Amino acid sequence: METNAIFTRIEEMTSDEYKNGGADLTIHYDLVDTLFGKIITSATLKGLYYMAFVDDETEAVAILKAKLPKAQYLHQSDGFQQNALLFFSEEVSNIPIIPLHLKGTKFQLDVWKALLKIPCGYIMTYGEIAKLIGRPKAVRAVGTAVGSNPVSILVPCHRVVRESGGLGGYHWGLARKDALLIWEAKRWDRRY
Repeated sequence: METNAIFTRIEEMTSDEYKNGGADLTIHYDLVDTLFGKIITSATLKGLYYMAFVDDETEAVAILKAKLPKAQYLHQSDGFQQNALLFFSEEVSNIPIIPLHLKGTKFQLDVWKALLKIPCGYIMTYGEIAKLIGRPKAVRAVGTAVGSNPVSILVPCHRVVRESGGLGGYHWGLARKDALLIWEAKRWDRRY
């Protein structure tokens, strides 16, 4: 079974890298149309940093820049961003490894790593993720960590649903979450 862990690896951002608002970081960003709407992608020199759906381009860039306000931002695409977009057109096994340069707590990073293990075309519940990281009673905290995922799609928060089978939440709307799940299920010949 193919997972996003096949083509991604998380490198935790150090406190030195994000202290002082990211003053020592250079971040490339771009806005790109996809099958599911426009997204913003951004990367540091170490890997993909942020990827999110966009409703308003100006607001999306402002949200990105607020995360590390003293970083140098360049509106241009780079190899990390281009490789991330391959998810929409290539088989997962054909995508080069994309380092994810992420800032988060240990708990958040544990949840995001667990999300990477969900096979393409499959779903898991918040409770299953909590058990997977060894914190079976932390279902609500898992939901919060899933919702704070900085790299949408590649860290597949859309593959997490409620215990009841309901879609739960999704920052960019349940219709988009449902469309992503249907597309993945068809692409990998699965049922969600």
